[in-house]
Amino acid sequence: MGFSLTRVIKNPSLLYVYASKYCDFKWINDETHLKLLYKGCFGRKLNLEDPQLFNEKLQWLKIHDRKPRYIQLVDKYEVKKYIAEKLGAEYVIPTLGVWENADDIDFDKLPERFVLKCTHDSHSIVICTDKNKLDIEKSKKSLNKALKRNYFYDGRQWPYKGVKPRIIAEAYMEDSFGELRDYKFTCFDGKVDNVMLCYDRASGDTKFYFFSPEWKLLRINKRGLAAPENFSVPKPENMDEMFRIAGLLSQGIPYARVDLYNITGKIYFGEITLYPQSGFDTNLLKETDEDFGRKIDLSKVKD
Repeated sequence: MGFSLTRVIKNPSLLYVYASKYCDFKWINDETHLKLLYKGCFGRKLNLEDPQLFNEKLQWLKIHDRKPRYIQLVDKYEVKKYIAEKLGAEYVIPTLGVWENADDIDFDKLPERFVLKCTHDSHSIVICTDKNKLDIEKSKKSLNKALKRNYFYDGRQWPYKGVKPRIIAEAYMEDSFGELRDYKFTCFDGKVDNVMLCYDRASGDTKFYFFSPEWKLLRINKRGLAAPENFSVPKPENMDEMFRIAGLLSQGIPYARVDLYNITGKIYFGEITLYPQSGFDTNLLKETDEDFGRKIDLSKVKD
């Protein structure tokens, strides 16, 4: 979200959104912080007393649904143990190493292609497709900087506050499309509503399309709404099984997005996300915000 004076004049709370990119505002309580961010992103007040919309309910869940097991689910290293027990080790992308400091990584022992990522945040990732071309010092500097950051304070996503900052190396994975297509399942307490396909990341213009369990395009986000009339993409193998797995992994959670990969019919776990876009997803249509909101049952949540 780039700075726009015109938008700030119309919605002064945008200044808080811009400032939060450079300051974590630790001294501001969670509720106030979320209200300011929400007003800045959507131009309306956040209703935490009687939330109705999807993005509103995600903010409510951050404050009221703080089950200790969520910490393991968002920890990119510890969740692998959970998946291995729940599904089987064959669903887990192999881990090549784990470190508490990037300077401890012995790059000579890593294969020619691999992925480095922090366990405690989002987007702190190094994708290496050719070790001879990797800027190792730049990579280490970037990862060490990320290790010092407590991801919780950005959007007050409570589980991240308790995750131990580490770096893991994973095997490099690639599907038959020459990339790693991401299948993100929208789940409401074990019931899987749809899947969002993400692909073409390397182009700089990542595509996001929602599909029903029957693999019909759902025009529920801005890109889907603008898609051609007969738009479709090939349905991957084992999609029904992926829906089943997503439902299994999301049981007992009011809302969860379960990310899976499908590599020539073999399914791998990606991650579990409890608050996509930290609950500030402006790409969903208004009708989708309302529909997803209706499907989150807050009555079962106990403080």
